[in-house]
Amino acid sequence: MTSGLHRLSLVEAAKGIASGTFTSLDLVTACLERIHAREEQVGAWAWLDPEQALAQARACDEQPATTSLHGVPVGVKDIIDTADMPTCYGSQIYNGHYPDKDAECIRLLRQAGAVIMGKTVTTEFAFYAPGKTANPHNPEHTPGGSSSGSAAAVADFHVPVALGTQTSGSIIRPAGFNGVFGCKPTYNSYSLDGIHPLAPELDTLGAFSRSPADLALLHGVLSEQETGVPDAERPDTVAVVRTPAWEDADAETQDNVLDFAGRLRQSGIDVIEPDEELLNSLMEVQQAYLARGAASSLGHITDQHPDEVRPQTRDLVVEGRRVGDSFNAGLKDALARGRRFLSGVFSRADLVITPGAPGEAPAGLHNTGNPMFNRIWTFLQTPCMNLPLMRGRGGLPIGIQLVCNRQEDKRLFAYSAYLQNLTGYDIEQP
Repeated sequence: MTSGLHRLSLVEAAKGIASGTFTSLDLVTACLERIHAREEQVGAWAWLDPEQALAQARACDEQPATTSLHGVPVGVKDIIDTADMPTCYGSQIYNGHYPDKDAECIRLLRQAGAVIMGKTVTTEFAFYAPGKTANPHNPEHTPGGSSSGSAAAVADFHVPVALGTQTSGSIIRPAGFNGVFGCKPTYNSYSLDGIHPLAPELDTLGAFSRSPADLALLHGVLSEQETGVPDAERPDTVAVVRTPAWEDADAETQDNVLDFAGRLRQSGIDVIEPDEELLNSLMEVQQAYLARGAASSLGHITDQHPDEVRPQTRDLVVEGRRVGDSFNAGLKDALARGRRFLSGVFSRADLVITPGAPGEAPAGLHNTGNPMFNRIWTFLQTPCMNLPLMRGRGGLPIGIQLVCNRQEDKRLFAYSAYLQNLTGYDIEQP
């Protein structure tokens, strides 16, 4: 490795290019060197053309650095359309597919000066059927999904930031498994134009990075509300929410959540534990909602290509087609109960802490882990952040999920920046 530039955060990289300390070509070259050294083990990339990435960097260097992401490389989940790169949606059906135009988020990234590094591996149509990506901390374990390649690429220092999507737990869970920050913003914060739908009522574009400041900067670009990077802010009151899935978390995860709550108390933050009865059945409703949406979005594909679609995708469509009209009443009730819960908890607390996954990343690459602890918050459209917390007994990262009320994304970035100083987690590994 000829340079340590690949380890810079997005904010650091943008500042370095703007100041002339190094060029976009220097940075992209360092990232490509890292990818060359590690891609065989990690398998984060669905498509990467080094010469195209270098050409973008050279073009950036010919222009003054007047935009927020000028010359900085970004990984893009291969569920997101790119007109000049194949977009295959994790499916063999779309091998070699070039969309007619960029997704809106790609247009905004290019407008902000970013180098679109390449396409990262996704599970098939952003559901469960896994791709080739391995966890960079231990390649015998899953990186999570569906944003597998984006999480692994950021964790392994291939790029400072990468886009992902979440319909259940496809950002928070892989962020936790890979030991990076991952943000699912408030639903509909960013345009979904040009992103292949799974369940549009739940699909949310987000991102991974090694710093909450990076995610705040990216949020300004993707939401078209450039407000800079907020200062770290201490929450006054934090609510511990175990959720109905608490008993499905392993003992280490349960202990970690409660121990972190104790650390918050020791730092002078009030900690409460609200009544959670209103959350009962919300996970099951979210799953049915997802399946019904997938039947509409993917049903025509599974019908036309029954032998080319993975079993997990096909089974989801079958499940969704079984969801009848009677579901609407239960959906309406679940949404009303969830909103009452949010209103109650955020009238007393600034922030929720809750598990992000049942434990460390499971062994094997045949599945991507269980999103049980993410379903409720995606269903309720709240902004969520994975905060890398520690390494578990198996040596793999464990995160904790931070949740703010809807439309409080900027506060979530500020709280995350403060709380990362209470974890002691070393994000510079592996």
